[in-house]
Amino acid sequence: MIITANGNQFDTRLEGPEGAPVVIMSHSLCCDLGAWDELAEDLKKEYRVLRYSLRGHGKSAATPGPYDFALLAADMTAIQEHYGITESHIVGLSIGGMIAQEFALRYPDRVKSLVISSSMCALPDGAAALWPERIRLAAEEGLAATVDASMSRWFVEGSLKDRPEIEARIRKMILETSVEGYVGCCHAIAGIDLKDRIPAIKVPTLVIVGREDMGTPVSSSELIHRQIEGSRLVVVDNAAHQLAVDKPGIFNAEVCKHLATAV
Repeated sequence: MIITANGNQFDTRLEGPEGAPVVIMSHSLCCDLGAWDELAEDLKKEYRVLRYSLRGHGKSAATPGPYDFALLAADMTAIQEHYGITESHIVGLSIGGMIAQEFALRYPDRVKSLVISSSMCALPDGAAALWPERIRLAAEEGLAATVDASMSRWFVEGSLKDRPEIEARIRKMILETSVEGYVGCCHAIAGIDLKDRIPAIKVPTLVIVGREDMGTPVSSSELIHRQIEGSRLVVVDNAAHQLAVDKPGIFNAEVCKHLATAV
């Protein structure tokens, strides 16, 4: 369902029984709400599941960038408000996990718990130079020029050999991302600086990452885990960035375990 929130049109999907606890999902760069298909299918029996495509991703409209996390967290708040939601669990992967952290800091009364997957609170050493180059490449050559590099970072080599439908699905999401939305979100990531703020997060938090994740390495999740007191860290073997799609059995089980205890 396309809605207008925070001055922008967003593609959203709300499923699950009315009155059930709400789980909001925020996906990675160059994906859309379809990246959560497997998790939503598992959760919607017991939870009210709200997912949305970030601005400039999927069927959501783009606005000129650069974006920052204050804007992206305000988007999530406005989408909540559109559906009359005042409190929810939040599951975020990659930039979605960064938005989740910012959201929890700005709107703590709206958050029951967090799942921060394949994410970071500050740029890893040596990563600052990557983002201007990615912005330049997308602006000059389009998102098609980024597909192969993204897929090699997001999945362990050979892991999609027998799952061509997943590879096709993710490649399609990348190609359908607007250059404006991609560049706007890249600027937000390039400026991330949450490390010294996130100790203020006090809700139950699961931090989960693939051991082979190159873009947001295990060390980044370990830093989040250290900064958020009482958080739980899970490292998934033989997995890279796109945990929710690549390892849905493990990922969904950990999220369900977290939600069941985050009361």
